[in-house]
Amino acid sequence: GEALEVTREVNCVVDFIHGCEDQLQKLKKQKEKGLLYGIPVSIKDHINCKGHVSSAGMVKFLGQVKEEDSVVVQVLKSQGAIPFVKTNIPQTMINYDCSNLIFGQTLNPLNHQKSPGGSSGGEGALIAGGGSILGIGSDVAGSIRLPSSFCGLCGLKPTGNRISNYETAPSAASDNTFVLAVTGMLGPMARDVDSLALCMKALLCEEMFRLDPTLPPLPFDEEVRLRGNPM
Repeated sequence: GEALEVTREVNCVVDFIHGCEDQLQKLKKQKEKGLLYGIPVSIKDHINCKGHVSSAGMVKFLGQVKEEDSVVVQVLKSQGAIPFVKTNIPQTMINYDCSNLIFGQTLNPLNHQKSPGGSSGGEGALIAGGGSILGIGSDVAGSIRLPSSFCGLCGLKPTGNRISNYETAPSAASDNTFVLAVTGMLGPMARDVDSLALCMKALLCEEMFRLDPTLPPLPFDEEVRLRGNPM
């Protein structure tokens, strides 16, 4: 309900993920409660969700309904999270604003005259507007960090090859040699650092390392996080 209200105001949601109600019923029957049990999570448009399109803001991808969830979505579900919406991005994602010819312009919920930033702008707008408490964005050169900054949120671009990038739609950067030097990464966006840490801890699990054997199987290190706290 909250997400609907926010997107009516700022146009940040491109699709509602059907099946999330069924998933909630399944979760209730499970004995094991994952780290993200019952938490609704918003997903940046280009990350594959079964039965949905990953448009990357480009018309040519509109007919291509994905048959499988991406690794990151599978892991979120295995940790009890409920992916519930897909969020807007700029066309090709190499842009610090957030508009495309399919879904239009996303506005900054804090000031409708301003951009929410990009390319994870739909995530930034939805979370800042109160329609989501945790989202997955992606970042090559600021695409998580800029919308987090523009919308007053916390965001993390993890170290390269830390979170699985499998099954995400290609962007204009995919064919660019620049990307070989600067790794694009999926990462969490939320209102506080603790939520980012919990999300990373949940994602860096056996299930992800099993689904994507190209990743170094290094779990989340709580001590490193605590050492990083200012005195």
